[in-house]
Amino acid sequence: MYDVSLKSSHGRPLLAWYDRHARALPWRAPPGRASDPYAVWLSEIMLQQTTVAAVIPYFSAFLTRWPGVEALAAAPVEEVMRQWAGLGYYARARNLHACARVVAGRFGGRFPEEEAALRALPGLGPYTAAAVAAIAFGRRAVVVDGNVERVIARLFAIETPLPAAKPLIRERAAALTPQARPGDHAQAMMDLGATICTPKNPACAICPLSPACAGRAGGDPARFPVKGQKPARPQRRGAAFFILRGDGAVLVRTRPRKGLLGGMTEIPGTPWSADFDASAARRLAPMKARYRRLDGFVEHGFTHFELQLSIYVAEVEAGRRAPDDCRWAAAGSLDAQALPSLMRKVIEAARSAGVSRETPPCFT
Repeated sequence: MYDVSLKSSHGRPLLAWYDRHARALPWRAPPGRASDPYAVWLSEIMLQQTTVAAVIPYFSAFLTRWPGVEALAAAPVEEVMRQWAGLGYYARARNLHACARVVAGRFGGRFPEEEAALRALPGLGPYTAAAVAAIAFGRRAVVVDGNVERVIARLFAIETPLPAAKPLIRERAAALTPQARPGDHAQAMMDLGATICTPKNPACAICPLSPACAGRAGGDPARFPVKGQKPARPQRRGAAFFILRGDGAVLVRTRPRKGLLGGMTEIPGTPWSADFDASAARRLAPMKARYRRLDGFVEHGFTHFELQLSIYVAEVEAGRRAPDDCRWAAAGSLDAQALPSLMRKVIEAARSAGVSRETPPCFT
């Protein structure tokens, strides 16, 4: 059973530790200071399934270009997607823009302060709404990310494997969440997991919670949280066609707004499927050309499947018109397109194979 004395025995040393050792992050106010709701919201959306190191340059670029929610709401969604390119999980960018428009239009540019109202905004799930409510507005909300999950699982030596343990972890986290300084408490727990209670080799000797930690008392805190066996991700295959025009332009198209990589720019290709027929790939090319298949594949992992793409390259004359669903990206502008990481891999593979304006064209 949960020992109610643990709340006070962990709360004071945890916040004292945070006051001394809080990470300096560009979206974070110093301990005990009010936070900027826009910065908190923007960072939390970006941090979903992404590391702090990867987010910092994107956050800084967004804040420079759109310093407030109304500026972001007024931006064309295509510009937002281009600025987001490379950060991954692109539905977040579409929801980010949609949320900014709701906040600017319905709430006069001010985020609602209550967790339930935040949950109703586009792109804010239970975790993000709780984080914004606690950190930006000082509301008592239960904030559980992967770092907090690990800390709680070790603190209570929770034997139930993930993901089945999530309700119990949340229950324990709720019992420890204080009325005072809930935002600092949430950030302290996240920092503790990121810097001390790490997945491997936790630094228990300097952890402010070690006297109350059941995982440490058991002698093997690193075995928590207990992981359930993950099913193997299915594999899909397909082909992409890198077509270079004589003037250096590259053929691209925009993916449908809904669905995977929605609204992003891509190198034209085939559908992705488990039963992809490689022998039929050339028949699915976007235009007639003399294609050369590159050796090897471009591989990329998505949340629910692994993808393997064959790359076909071709060069066509300068006057060639683009198919109706495609367009030519002018020489020098390709890197500025809203290209997801997968498509940047495809382009790099083509460039590494010597497909450039200097390569003799192979016209049909």
